[in-house]
Amino acid sequence: MDAAKQRGHFAKVLNTLKFSIDLEAGTPDLYFQGKVISSYDAILPRIGASITYFGTAVVRQFEQMDVFTANSSTGIGNSRDKLRCMQILSRHQIGMPQTTFVRNKSDVLPAIQRVGGAPVIIKLLEGTQGVGVILADSVKVAEAIIETLHSTRQNVLVQKFVSESRGRDIRAFVIGDRVVAAMRRTAQGQEFRSNVHRGGTTEAIDLDDAYQDAAVRSAQIMGLRVAGVDMLEAADGPQVMEVNSSPGLEGIEAATRLDIAGAIIDYLAAQVDFPEVDIRQRLTVSRGYGVTEIHIPAGSEYVGKTIDESGLPELDINVLTLYRGTTVIPNPRLKRHLEPGDRLLCFGKLEAMRSLIPEKTRKKRRPRVGNLPDNVPLPS
Repeated sequence: MDAAKQRGHFAKVLNTLKFSIDLEAGTPDLYFQGKVISSYDAILPRIGASITYFGTAVVRQFEQMDVFTANSSTGIGNSRDKLRCMQILSRHQIGMPQTTFVRNKSDVLPAIQRVGGAPVIIKLLEGTQGVGVILADSVKVAEAIIETLHSTRQNVLVQKFVSESRGRDIRAFVIGDRVVAAMRRTAQGQEFRSNVHRGGTTEAIDLDDAYQDAAVRSAQIMGLRVAGVDMLEAADGPQVMEVNSSPGLEGIEAATRLDIAGAIIDYLAAQVDFPEVDIRQRLTVSRGYGVTEIHIPAGSEYVGKTIDESGLPELDINVLTLYRGTTVIPNPRLKRHLEPGDRLLCFGKLEAMRSLIPEKTRKKRRPRVGNLPDNVPLPS
């Protein structure tokens, strides 16, 4: 609020639970405290975890009314569910701790083995601020904890313990397409959870490109323009643990001495002045056209050719973005050569693009070897 007022904007805090949602053909509307809501250019959702369902419904209504929202209703819902968040990120090249989700008692021991054996991290799906995160030092303890939580109808994740990052993690604050601030959080004493709410200390840090890329891509994949991305510092690079749609400001502003609130307001103002177009909502007016991703595998006839030489432009297919490993190349030049493993985000005639996508083949599953103690029996 202070940052908005300092920049000359009119801003209000509206209690989410005091909205009413009205639905009528062609005229989605919102009421606040029984009155039609005033006209707003943008909103910054700060939805409490306990009211996620109603809160995302309100955000969704603002979206239908063409009010810019820093975080989409879908993004907020996805990030609130730790399992859903990890499922969405897992299909992308985003580093993350090995994670498993089980309900059947007989599946617990094999699941622990698949993530590397004890110690393991056990997480409640809807825990916040470190609540519901447990470190189990042995397989028997892990099994007992999971069984107890299941008996109370709690859903839990079992996650590999990244030992080299014990007691510390990184919070990257993403706004738009960049990391505006980052801090390292370190737990105190015997506590392994580094959350500030649990007494953890903070220090400002500069992230290298790998960590910045992982944070920005995770937020964008989730559909969040303002997000706190929590990562572990593993031996093989960043491991994303969580993407937070309502990140706190106090801790990271104190650690970095940066005006992050001001950066958020500046971003909102820029989007109101020059809004991005959600192409998914515009495709219905272009019958027969759409967006898809075309992969260039090793051995493809396109390898070594430029985009121009590939013949895609002649098929009325425009390459919007080229993904090469962790590098994102927007609006690539027609003279850029294609390499094995490239992924092309394309817009064009659906019929033409379908002919370029190979039939799906079942991925070969790689064997995983755990390190359960010899005296722990596995189910037959």
